[in-house]
Amino acid sequence: MNKILLIIQREFLNRVQKKSFLIATILLPLIFPAIMAVLVYVAIEQKKNATKEVVYYVDESGLFVPDSTRFIFKKFEGSLNDAKKALQQDESYGLLYIPPFELSNPKGISLYTKVNPGPSEIGNLQSLLENRIRELKMQKFNIDQKVLDSLKTDVSIQSVNLSEGGQEKTSNSTVLFGVGMTCGILMYMFIFIYGAQIMQGIIEEKTSKVVEVIVSSVKPFQLMMGKIVGLASVGLLQFVIWIVLITTLSSVVLAYFGLEMPQQQMVNEMSQQNPAMQNQGSMEFMKMMSQIPFTYVIFNFLFYFLGGYLLYGALFAAVGSAVDSPAEAQQFMFPITIPMLIAYFGLFTFILDDPHGSISVWLSIIPFTSPIAMMGRIAFGVDDWQLALSMILLIAGFIFTTWVAGRIYRVGILMHGTKINYKVMAKWFMMKG
Repeated sequence: MNKILLIIQREFLNRVQKKSFLIATILLPLIFPAIMAVLVYVAIEQKKNATKEVVYYVDESGLFVPDSTRFIFKKFEGSLNDAKKALQQDESYGLLYIPPFELSNPKGISLYTKVNPGPSEIGNLQSLLENRIRELKMQKFNIDQKVLDSLKTDVSIQSVNLSEGGQEKTSNSTVLFGVGMTCGILMYMFIFIYGAQIMQGIIEEKTSKVVEVIVSSVKPFQLMMGKIVGLASVGLLQFVIWIVLITTLSSVVLAYFGLEMPQQQMVNEMSQQNPAMQNQGSMEFMKMMSQIPFTYVIFNFLFYFLGGYLLYGALFAAVGSAVDSPAEAQQFMFPITIPMLIAYFGLFTFILDDPHGSISVWLSIIPFTSPIAMMGRIAFGVDDWQLALSMILLIAGFIFTTWVAGRIYRVGILMHGTKINYKVMAKWFMMKG
């Protein structure tokens, strides 16, 4: 045990004291706020200097009423063919053609441009025409706009969880969706990135012959465990630093440009829609945020990060010990990452859409998919027995993969120049000793 602790300490200090670690840990959190600052600045300047595009229109229906909110509309006096020829020699954005049409089935409306228009431009023109046709239909049926507006009623359903003890707790599906998606994506990224670092580190030590000196004083299994746990602690430290720095610096950047964090913007939008409910909206938002079990989510994130990392880290370590270069490792990495990919795609296909469905439950219990799947479900609330079973199976899965990887590692770490395939790795696994 003491030897494993020494290896953990060596791996931790060896990584933390490197310039590359310091640069990545400090520079990466600076990059995101810097990119945000540049994008916000460019967006503000573009908005200030934006000029409206000119769109000529040929209206054969006689029903079009131009709106200069997004474009500058100019009527073309002439035929459609003449307008097309004029467009080719003009600097205007495009030509809108409106033929005679029926209100019940408007067809034939076309936009001619010299470049492919973006979705926002097409959407703006479609909204303009749809609003105009709606007005014409109301005039046809003698419907007053005020009467129509009075018929529209917004309904907001408040989600309240009722526990077995009768306690009520409000929730918001949109917020829970965001928390689940963020946790699931972060889990996928960190397990994959730091698992690959284990494999890369073992390959480097194997090719440099350093490992042959180390294994003379410690068992290969102890070396593998020390490297896995040591790199896991480095990953956790780096993750915590990133979260703190990115959150702080992003708030500073947004405050500099007079902007606000997304949660505050949500409160302000609610207030603008109904100023009389400003205080009530703010209180409801704060109450909703307070109902999210952040401590519970963070604790489970750390547990599943460590469990998933240790489970996959052992497999990456086995691959690293068997090969002599990263190029050789590629053929073995894909089968290892298949369960992670299943969990990642399942996160968006099943889990976030139906977090309590049978497929979501099974993905969150199976050890190879549970780190990502469970973090996608955790904010929605998980039954205690499901969470306990998932944790127990994840620990058992880590012990199993470590045992399998250890049997491959003890032989492969000392092998050089051997052509590796699954048959050879199975032979190493079955060897006694």
